[in-house]
Amino acid sequence: MTADARERLAVLVHEVRSPVAALGAIAEASRAQMETGARRTLVDLALAACRAIERVVTDAAVASVRLEPTDLAEVVAESVHAAALAGTQVSAIVEPGLPAIEVDRLRLRQALDNLIANAATHAGGKIVVRAASSDAAIALTVSDSGPGIPPEEHDHVFEAGVRLDATRPGSGLGLAIVRAIADAHGASVTLESEPGLGATFGLVFPVG
Repeated sequence: MTADARERLAVLVHEVRSPVAALGAIAEASRAQMETGARRTLVDLALAACRAIERVVTDAAVASVRLEPTDLAEVVAESVHAAALAGTQVSAIVEPGLPAIEVDRLRLRQALDNLIANAATHAGGKIVVRAASSDAAIALTVSDSGPGIPPEEHDHVFEAGVRLDATRPGSGLGLAIVRAIADAHGASVTLESEPGLGATFGLVFPVG
C-alpha cells in the first residue's frame, strides 16, 4: 500500500468513527426517550449521521465539496445536540439572523464535529460553540476552558498525525481534516490560545 493510500485510509477510518459513535449515543438515548417529539429528534439525528457515513465511505477525499445554501444555525444545533447526547458539556450561542452561506453542509458538520471532539478530548470541561458575522465574513468558533496550547505549537496542531498529548485518545487527524475542509471552501482556520486560558478554534467563511 502506498503512503498516499495509507493516508487516505487513515482519514476514512477516522471520519467513519465519529458518525458511528453518534449513532451509538442516539441509540442509547432512544431507550429512555419515549415522547413522540423526542423520538422524532433522535430519528433526525440518526438520519444525519447515516448520511455522513454514506458520504465519507463513498468519498474519502476531504477536498471535494458540494456547495449549497446552508443555515449555519441548523448545522450548529445538530452538532451540539449530537455531542451532548454523547455526554459532552457543550452549548451554542448563535447570532440571530445569520444569512445562509454557500458551503458543503456535510463537510461543515464534519469539521464542527471534529472541533468539538478535539475540545472534549484534550480540554474537557464546558465547550461553547459560537456563530457570528463580522466584516463580510461569518465565523464559527469552538471554545474550551482547558489547559490551552503554547504559542509555538499553534501551527503544528493542524498537521496530520500531530498529537500534543500522546496519553489522550485520538489519531492526530481531526484538526488536519478541519483545515483541509476550510481550504476547500476558501475559508480560514484560526486558533487563539494561551497556556492555562483555554483555546478557541475558528472557521472563518468569507461572504460574497
